[in-house]
Amino acid sequence: MTVKTEPLPKVREVCLSFPDTNERLSHGVPTFFIRDKHSFVMYLDNHHDDGRLALWCAAAPGMQAMLVDGDPNVYFVPPYVGHSGWVGVRLDRRARWADVAGVIEQAYLHRMARLPTPRPPRAPTTAARRRQRTKV
Repeated sequence: MTVKTEPLPKVREVCLSFPDTNERLSHGVPTFFIRDKHSFVMYLDNHHDDGRLALWCAAAPGMQAMLVDGDPNVYFVPPYVGHSGWVGVRLDRRARWADVAGVIEQAYLHRMARLPTPRPPRAPTTAARRRQRTKV
């Protein structure tokens, strides 16, 4: 699969500027994750010959409809994840970069808000402390 890389560095810069994020291939495309587990942005180039260079971004309830209704030339309902509220952003339609960065930021914040808060490490039990002392 050929991937256009021209806007990818800008997308990468924004996505990786948030805490606990990383990038790896998922389904053959560059995908950005929170805590290496929860995707929030996918970068797709001509996915199944759809002719689009686009992002698929997680979105809060109502955001997809608002964006698609407001500018259907740039925003669309992506396959597979659109039913979950994700929004597609066409990078090949001269979308304003500030708007694209804003959608990416909102995707990150939306996914972060839905993640459980990491638990602090548990203190060792009395029995575990005894075992540690006897090993020394």
